[in-house]
Amino acid sequence: MNPKVVIIGHSFTSRLGIIRSVAEIGCEVTVVVMAWNNKITKRLDKSTPIDCHSKYVNHVYYCYINDGEGLIRLLLEKCADSKQKSIIIPDSDFAAVVVDKYQDKLKDYFLYPRINNTAGAVEHWMNKGVQKDLAKNIGLNVAEASLVKIENGQYCLPKTVKYPCFTKSAATISGGKQFLRCCKNEVELHNLLNKVSSQLNTEILVEDYKKIDEEYAVVGFTDGKKVVIPGVIKFIATSQSHLGVARQGEILPVTGFEETIELFKTFVRKIGFYGLFDIDFFQSNGLLFFVEMNLRFGGSGYAVTKMGVNLPGMFVKSMCGEPFSDMNQFVSSSAVYVNERMCMDDWYLGHITLKECHQYIDNADITFVGDAEDPNPNRSMKKVFLITKFKKFVRYIMKK
Repeated sequence: MNPKVVIIGHSFTSRLGIIRSVAEIGCEVTVVVMAWNNKITKRLDKSTPIDCHSKYVNHVYYCYINDGEGLIRLLLEKCADSKQKSIIIPDSDFAAVVVDKYQDKLKDYFLYPRINNTAGAVEHWMNKGVQKDLAKNIGLNVAEASLVKIENGQYCLPKTVKYPCFTKSAATISGGKQFLRCCKNEVELHNLLNKVSSQLNTEILVEDYKKIDEEYAVVGFTDGKKVVIPGVIKFIATSQSHLGVARQGEILPVTGFEETIELFKTFVRKIGFYGLFDIDFFQSNGLLFFVEMNLRFGGSGYAVTKMGVNLPGMFVKSMCGEPFSDMNQFVSSSAVYVNERMCMDDWYLGHITLKECHQYIDNADITFVGDAEDPNPNRSMKKVFLITKFKKFVRYIMKK
């Protein structure tokens, strides 16, 4: 009996990478598309998300973003199987938190990422402040930070803040990446915090500013004891339309990063996590600094699969009680990848030219959507691209 996998997320390129990864080991695939209300209505009436055109997708369902109870109902009503437990792979922070929070309702029908089978532990460890404390304690470099708690429009700015500083949500699930900002002085910081306080109650990390020379990430899998980190992802060009996501990057062996990788493995073991993860870090003035760990597969993770290391496949095998020691666990060469969605969105918003967009895609060793063995998603994306170009051209003419 083939394993059944349920992939939950809102980004079609990221979902598609996981779809193809688990298909390599013969899984039956269900996709749960997390979308805003109006997008769900449009898709149900007119179109299918690009990744769901993949020949490997067996079922597609839709759920509103931020509707946790609705997601659990959908999983139990549409995705549960009385003959075998389906394996859930969350592909967003929201999905990861909801699945973890409601694991008592899901445990009879599903297998999923977890931390010591403790509901709520995933959300706890998503807090960047909590992560920084652990990272610092085990010997990783971190940018020192102060925590600003915003409640009912009020906040108190700690005296420990240094300028320039860099702000971010303490937990991405509560504020996303919208508050990533470099503030040169106290006036700019107050302006940002006042804007945040008018919108929601949350916590903001105010970090000492570090000049970033290079950005990196690793993706990995852990069964709670063994931690597999097969290579390093180096950001070459960062998307301007999707903060923190690489438009273009390079997959590298771990050579030269061994000491930091071992500390990352210690970090993951200390948490007690069982699942797929990614860790962001950067180089500044010759030192490597830990940024954060995401308790889900990273957006550029499929590039590692294309290099011969199938981390989602390892996760599924492990969840099924099968050994994964015979699977390749190391990247042995380098390759340049491109995320076509980032290219398309950056072009649409005017951050790169149409020529540059095509050059990124044409010159890549690895693409996330284009695949000769599974061509339909690429055909669908090209249709979307043509329609987008036409709409942008019409708007340009109307402005003239």
